Amino acid sequence: MAKYRKKPVVIEAFRFYVDPMPDWFMDKVSSNDVILNNCNYDTPQDDPPYCEIETLEGVMIGNEGDYILKGVQGEIYPCKPDIFEATYDEVNK
Repeated sequence: MAKYRKKPVVIEAFRFYVDPMPDWFMDKVSSNDVILNNCNYDTPQDDPPYCEIETLEGVMIGNEGDYILKGVQGEIYPCKPDIFEATYDEVNK
């Protein structure tokens, strides 16, 4: 059986409700591809913040502290911090 190695690619990502939300994410919010829930920085919320992200596989949930990734084809999806940190290294600017 043949073996394969994943090609190295550079992606953009941020931690939801930890880092500032980048323009590419807010564009998806504006187009309703991402729905924000309990995300009011000015007023404390009883329920934790999360977002619903429309993907090719269906709606995925990004919770506070999850990484939100922008893939090589512009797709957006959430990733748990432990998986992200095991999979990605930060690229120097």
